[in-house]
Amino acid sequence: MNKDVQILLKEDKHDFSSLVRVMALLRSENGCPWDKEQTHESIRANMIEETYEVIEAIDNKDPVLLREEVGDALLQIVFHARISEEAGEFTVDDVIHDICAKLIHRHPHIFADVQADTSEEVLSNWEAIKTEEKQRVGLSGTLASVPPALPALMRAQKMVKKSIKAGIEPKLSDVSACIAESVSSMSAAIATDNNDGVAEYLGRALWQLSAVAQKCGLDAEKLLSDRCVNYLNDVEKIENFCADQPSFSKNDEEQLLERNFY
Repeated sequence: MNKDVQILLKEDKHDFSSLVRVMALLRSENGCPWDKEQTHESIRANMIEETYEVIEAIDNKDPVLLREEVGDALLQIVFHARISEEAGEFTVDDVIHDICAKLIHRHPHIFADVQADTSEEVLSNWEAIKTEEKQRVGLSGTLASVPPALPALMRAQKMVKKSIKAGIEPKLSDVSACIAESVSSMSAAIATDNNDGVAEYLGRALWQLSAVAQKCGLDAEKLLSDRCVNYLNDVEKIENFCADQPSFSKNDEEQLLERNFY
């Protein structure tokens, strides 16, 4: 048996270095066939999935599940770092060094002489330092820094937020009027089976709605997520109600579900 395997099996309590060594073994010449075949691209979706499962555990206030899901997310980070180490790009130690250096640099009120007594001052310093680090010029550079891989609604609100910080200050009344115009145009496109028009004006409306959320201090992504949960709960209630009504037909249930849909 491999010496590293023996050491891992004898450990009473595994730590971060154990995870790094496990991944190295899985990717080694005599390791797991599946793990050895993986690339950044092949496990890309896993990172997204594990992140959402962490969020679900947080929303459910389930510390046991959260512990498990954070571990699964950590595995993805170590997995990607191992793939890059094998390619001679960087190691997991490089990743840890970089994030520590970044945190130290972005917290001058802790590690230097900058004064920041409130969360607002901390965030202001953070954004100023990020801008300096990225060395981007103009609003387009700032907007380009928002990761394209984010969920679209979250990305839109972040871009709106950065636009507002850059001095673009949309009025709620103006945004509301634009939403009404977009919805009206979308309705006209629907009436004429103009799918391209529907796509254009629906996209505009979603962007404008993200601006409303930002102006009102709301999280558009969470609002839509909450609506999905509420819809699911309502459907379950209707199905349970109909199941207890012997006289209800399938058509009666479908009518209730359709009314609830809107």
